[in-house]
Amino acid sequence: MAYATTNPYTGEVLKTFPDATDSQVDQALDDAHNAFLLWKDTPFSQRKAILQRAADLLRKRASDYARLLTLEMGKITAEGLAEVEISAGIFEYYANNMEALLAPVALSVAHPYEGKPTLVYEPLGIILAIEPWNFPIYQVARILAPQLAAGNTMLLKHASNVPQSAAAFDQLMHDAGLPDGAFRNLFATRQQVEKIINDPRIHGVALTGSEGAGAIIAAQASKALKKSTMELGGSDAFVVLADAELDKTVNWAVFGRHWNAGQVCVSSKRMIVVDEVYDAFLSRYIEGVAQLKAGDPFDPSTTLAPLSSQAAADEIRAKIREAVSHGATATEVGPRVPSQGAFVQPTILSNLTPDNPAYYWEFFGPVTMIFRAKNEEEAIQIANDSPYGLGGSVFTADPLHGAEVAKRISTGMVFVNHPTSPKADLPFGGIRRSGYGRELTDLGIKEFVNHKLICIVDIDAPFI
Repeated sequence: MAYATTNPYTGEVLKTFPDATDSQVDQALDDAHNAFLLWKDTPFSQRKAILQRAADLLRKRASDYARLLTLEMGKITAEGLAEVEISAGIFEYYANNMEALLAPVALSVAHPYEGKPTLVYEPLGIILAIEPWNFPIYQVARILAPQLAAGNTMLLKHASNVPQSAAAFDQLMHDAGLPDGAFRNLFATRQQVEKIINDPRIHGVALTGSEGAGAIIAAQASKALKKSTMELGGSDAFVVLADAELDKTVNWAVFGRHWNAGQVCVSSKRMIVVDEVYDAFLSRYIEGVAQLKAGDPFDPSTTLAPLSSQAAADEIRAKIREAVSHGATATEVGPRVPSQGAFVQPTILSNLTPDNPAYYWEFFGPVTMIFRAKNEEEAIQIANDSPYGLGGSVFTADPLHGAEVAKRISTGMVFVNHPTSPKADLPFGGIRRSGYGRELTDLGIKEFVNHKLICIVDIDAPFI
């Protein structure tokens, strides 16, 4: 069966789920549309209460959800708990801010005869969300909370290896009091996804995932004249300037690259270090990575989790081999990872040049690409020499100068003295092959609404 929970540490298949039937898909579309007709007119106070209950339930059941994240994709317990908390924070953010974020905006006019224009925000209908496995709770919360706040309803097609997380989210929203049909998880096939996109009651598609999946879904949505948002891959630059506070910078580098086993679109994948501090940074970074402990993700002492599946681990190893075959140097770091589980030995790739295809890749695992830059100017050039444009970091003792460097890095997000960090109250998204559109904050809640102009004009005013 396509939808199955396979423990990445033990390899045991724990539970399987059948694909949705066509009749189930049809019923979900009917239910979501009928729910929308009611939900769109539901007062903010009622929407707020339901979103807040979802946040409260996430916190109350945090240990249960974290355990599920470990079982399905191998996340260590501490990271699972952190994911649940940020998800609760997203629901709470929109519960507290939805009314202000969607408040009508009075527009200024050049001449009185133009009238009194107002911009209002109205929900569109059903949104289809297609979400990945690396953050099974957070990714859903990130799109669901703002769309429910806006008055839309949603169907979810989650990754096939986290079906229990998907079902648990469905139950969460039911328990929070969301009307039946306003959110529904579907174990849909690819053919059914295309059918859903083409249904006239679907008004938008939000995908987080790989470039390949994004290209397919974006094409299907475009052909159906449906708006889409795409949050795809990333190869974030971690730029270290000569005056960076090296010990703290290295600590953030080790964390930024290896949290969630390196399976994060905004993890710090490319260390770009100016020549003056390159050797000192590299030696300390190797020491830091070597201290990571790979093991049972349920063990509190484990700091490096297995990858989400054995197939993912095999793919990373194959990409390392190909990078080396084109001239890169691969240095394995730290004690040997366990033979049990989908582990990959932490690896540093150096001597990467633009003629090596790996120079432009995203490594979705504990693999660090490191680059020696002659100076700050070359560091910026290397940072921008990427098909991706999601996040990035600049480390320096001068935050104001760091902000100036950040302006020159071509990505959707740049942090100074911190790895790219997802927060409930910060916008999230990228450019180029990292996708388009934004999630969270006011930008996320307004991606799938009608920005409607209402203008009251004097009947005697001239037309032009």
